[in-house]
Amino acid sequence: MLKGISDSIIEWAEGFGLLGLAVVSASEAALQPAPPDLLVIPMVLGADSSLDILAIVLVATLSSVVGAVGGYGIGVYAGRPILERFASDATVARLDVIMVRYGSAGIFLAAVSPIPYKALAWAAGAGRMDLRLFIAAGLFGRGIRFGMEGIVLGIWGDQFLGLMEDPLAWLVGGIVGLALFIPVMKWWSALAEET
Repeated sequence: MLKGISDSIIEWAEGFGLLGLAVVSASEAALQPAPPDLLVIPMVLGADSSLDILAIVLVATLSSVVGAVGGYGIGVYAGRPILERFASDATVARLDVIMVRYGSAGIFLAAVSPIPYKALAWAAGAGRMDLRLFIAAGLFGRGIRFGMEGIVLGIWGDQFLGLMEDPLAWLVGGIVGLALFIPVMKWWSALAEET
């Protein structure tokens, strides 16, 4: 069901260029499941200049942080009930540990990684985290995330597309991904034990 929602959101936004990217980035950081990367990657690959890539990265970053401030507001006004409605008890407990232990570094981690940014935005709002630190961590994290996509694909876009067709690249990527995934999952599991 979520894949169908994500696909329809991305399909709609593709026709609107940077405006569509802004809407998807902002709404993903507050509510919906479609990651803006699904627009950022093809837009960067199709960009005509470095300025176009910079515009894509800036729009994705800034609108994502604006959306996260909206998610923060949801957390302030809806509080824990919204977290408990959309996330399991174990996930809510892990988010609590991340917020207590890491604070703005936890927001940075969510902004740069696949950890649900919106969920931490809700948790930050519910916990009344300092809004300036929240925004700074989001700008830094999302800037790195989308900036790296812009740099890597802007410089090595053709080679990247070539790698996507090479089975050896998929094998190496899968092994590296697994090597990174295992310690991350151990860390994520250990968070539940600390509650």
